[in-house]
Amino acid sequence: MKRESKQNKLTEEDVKRYTRNFWKILAGIVVFGAVFILSVRLGVFGKLPSFEELENPKSNLASEILADDLRVLGTYYKHNRSNVKYSELSPYLIQALIATEDKRFYDHSGIDYSRTITTVFHTLLGNKQGGSTITQQLALNLFSERRERNTIKRIMQKFQEWVTAVRLERSYTKEEIITMYFNTVDFGAYNTYGIKSAARTYFNTTPDKLKPEEAALLVGMLKGPSAYSPVRFPENALARRNTVLNNMANQHFLSKEEVQKAKDEPIKLQLRISNYGEGLAPYFRAVLKEEIKKEFQRLSITKADGTPWDLDRDGLKIYTPINYVMQQYAEAAQKEWMMKLQRDFDRQYRNADPFKGANAKLLIAGMRRSDRYRVLKEAGMSEEDIKAHFNKKVPMTLFTYRGNVDTVMTPMDSIRYNKLFLRNAVMSMEPKTGHIKAWVGGISFEHFKFDHVKLAQRQVGSTAKPFTYATAIDNGYSPCFTVPNHMRTYGNWTPRGTVQGGDPITLKNALKYSQNFATAYVINEVGASNVAALTKKMGITSNVPNYPSISLGAYEASVYDMVGAYAAFVNHGTWIEPTMILRIEDKNGTPIYEKAPKVVKAINSETAYIMVDMLKGVVDGGTGSRLRRAEYGGLTNPIGGKTGTTNDNSDAWFIGITPDLVTGIWTGAEDRGIRFYSMASGQGASAALPIFGLYMKKVYDDKTLHYTKDDFPLPPGGLTREIDCSRYVPFYGTPSEEAELDDDRLGF
Repeated sequence: MKRESKQNKLTEEDVKRYTRNFWKILAGIVVFGAVFILSVRLGVFGKLPSFEELENPKSNLASEILADDLRVLGTYYKHNRSNVKYSELSPYLIQALIATEDKRFYDHSGIDYSRTITTVFHTLLGNKQGGSTITQQLALNLFSERRERNTIKRIMQKFQEWVTAVRLERSYTKEEIITMYFNTVDFGAYNTYGIKSAARTYFNTTPDKLKPEEAALLVGMLKGPSAYSPVRFPENALARRNTVLNNMANQHFLSKEEVQKAKDEPIKLQLRISNYGEGLAPYFRAVLKEEIKKEFQRLSITKADGTPWDLDRDGLKIYTPINYVMQQYAEAAQKEWMMKLQRDFDRQYRNADPFKGANAKLLIAGMRRSDRYRVLKEAGMSEEDIKAHFNKKVPMTLFTYRGNVDTVMTPMDSIRYNKLFLRNAVMSMEPKTGHIKAWVGGISFEHFKFDHVKLAQRQVGSTAKPFTYATAIDNGYSPCFTVPNHMRTYGNWTPRGTVQGGDPITLKNALKYSQNFATAYVINEVGASNVAALTKKMGITSNVPNYPSISLGAYEASVYDMVGAYAAFVNHGTWIEPTMILRIEDKNGTPIYEKAPKVVKAINSETAYIMVDMLKGVVDGGTGSRLRRAEYGGLTNPIGGKTGTTNDNSDAWFIGITPDLVTGIWTGAEDRGIRFYSMASGQGASAALPIFGLYMKKVYDDKTLHYTKDDFPLPPGGLTREIDCSRYVPFYGTPSEEAELDDDRLGF
C-alpha cells in the first residue's frame, strides 16, 4: 500500500512538472512566435512595404491614349495592364474568384486560420494544397518580385504575406482588395496583366460584360496561366472552367440550370493580341509619345518625388482631340485609294528595273539604314561579309494590302520590294481650335514605322503658291489684278511652266490653274523675303530660303506644318498651333499637364477670306475640280484646296479646306528617285486628291459628326475689296493705292 501511495504521489508530481513544462513551452512558443512575427513586421527577414507603399502600391500600369469620345486608341506599356473600378467588374468575376480562391473572404481579416491549419495538415500528409487568401495573394502580387521556389525562403515569404495581408485589410475595404487583386493578376501569355487586359485579349470585351463561362475561364487560369491557357491547352482550360462553375454553384452564386447552361457553351475565344501598333492611329501614338517626353522635359514636369514620369509604367491618361470615327474614315480612305494607286505603280515597273543608274545606290543606302545591318555591324562583321549576308535567302514576312505574306527571300530583295511601295500621309484638323482629328502617318506601321505626317519633310511644290498670293493680297493687291503669264527670266532664274487662262491673267485664275509664270512674277514684285517671312509666320518650321523659287515650292515641309498653315486662311488669318494633346492625368485622375497652344495673327482677316475664295476656285473649275466627280467623292459643299506636284512627280500633294476641317495629303515613295513616270498618274490631283475626296465623303455623310455644309463665313469686318472679277473695275495705279479706295470708287 505504501509503495502504491508513493507511486501515486510521484505521478501527481510528474503531472504537475509536465504541466508546468507544457505551459512554459507553450508560452515560449507564443513569445517566440510573437517575437518572430514582430521581426518579420520590422523587416528583419526582408523589407516589407511601408505605410506609404501600402497606400500607393506600385505596379506597371499601361498609359492609355484616349480619343475625344474617351475611347481608347491604344496604350503605352511595359506590362499590358489597365486598371478597372469595382463597378466595372462583372458580378460573375467576383463570385468565381471568391468561390474558387477564398470562400470565407468576407469573414476573415487577411488570414483564414482554419484554412491555414487544414492546409498545413494536408501538406504534411503529402496532399499539397493552396492556403492563401485573396488578400495574401494580393500581397504577393503587389510587393514580391516572384514566388520563391526554395522551401525555407518560401516559408519566410509566407509569413511576410500574412503580415502584409493583415495590414492591407486594415487599409482597404473588401471591395478595394477585390479590385486591386483583379488589377494585378498575371494572365501569362501575350503580356496580359490585369482583368481589363485579359477580357480584351481573350474575349475582345470589357470586364463588366463577361458572361459566367467567360469569367469562370479567366478566374480558372489564375491557378496556372500556362497550364490552363485556352489557346495552348483548351482541354485543360475547359475542365478548369467547369470546376470553377461548380464552385460557384456550391456557394449558391449560380443555380444548377445556370451552371449547366454555362458548361454547355464551348470556349469561344475572340483573340485580340496587343502589340505596340495595334489599334487606331499607331503613327500618331508613336509621335505623341516622343512629344510628351519633350514637353515634360521642357516644362520640368515630374512626380512629387522628383523622378520623371514613365509612360510605360505609370498608368497615365492621355486625352487627345483625335476623333475615333474620323480616324477610321481616314485610314479606310487611304487604304482604298493606295491599293488602286499601287497597282498602277507596279504595272509601270513590271518590265523595268528602277534601281539602275543613279538609283543603284538606293539599295545600298537602304541596307545601311536597316536594323539588320546595324546588328551585324555591331557584331564586328566586315562590309563584304554583311553584303554577302544580305544576299542569302532567309524567312521573311512581307507587307501586302491583302495581309502579311510569309516567304523566303534575300534581305536585299526585301529592300527592293519595300522601296517600291508608295507611302502616304493624311492629317485632318479643325482650323478654329487647332484640334487634330485624324492622323495617318503611313500605309503600315508594322512594316514602315517612319511617320510621314510630322517627322518627314518633303518638297511642297505648288502647295506653296498660296503663301506668295497671300503676301500680295495682304499688301493691297486685288485677286482680280492681272499679271503677265509668260516665260521670263529673273536674274539667273528662269522658271518652267505652261500657260493656261491667258496672258495676262488675274491672280485668282493664276492660283486656280496653278500658273508658274504668273506666280514667279508676283514673288518678284512682292519680294522673296516677304513671302519667306509670311510662310514662317504661318507655322512652317523647316528652312524657307529667301529665293524666288520658293513661290513654286522649292523647299521642304511636313504635312503637319502645311495643314497648320492653311488652317490660318480658314481661321480669319489666325494661326493656331496644331494640337495633339489636350491634357494628361495621372492614374488617380489628377491633372499633370494641359496644352496651351500658341496663337499668332499671321495675316489680316480680309486677306484670309480672299485667299479662301481663291482656293475655292481651285476646286470649282481649277486643278482640284475632279473632287466634284462621283468617283472622287462627288462633293458638292463649299470646298477649297490646292494641288501640288514636284519635279519628276516625286511628291504629290493636296491640301483641302472646308469651314470645319483642313486636311493635308501627301503621296510619294521613300526615295525621290522612285516615282511615277507620267504626270497623269503622279500629279497631286491623281495621287493625293482622291484620298481627300473619299475621306470627306465619309465625314460629311456621317450626321453624328455634326459638320455642316455651310459656306465659309465672311470676315468680321466684311469686305472692302471686290472678289467677283466680273464686277471688278481695273485700276491702273499701285496696288497699295487701290486698296485705299472706298467702295464707290471700286464700283461696288
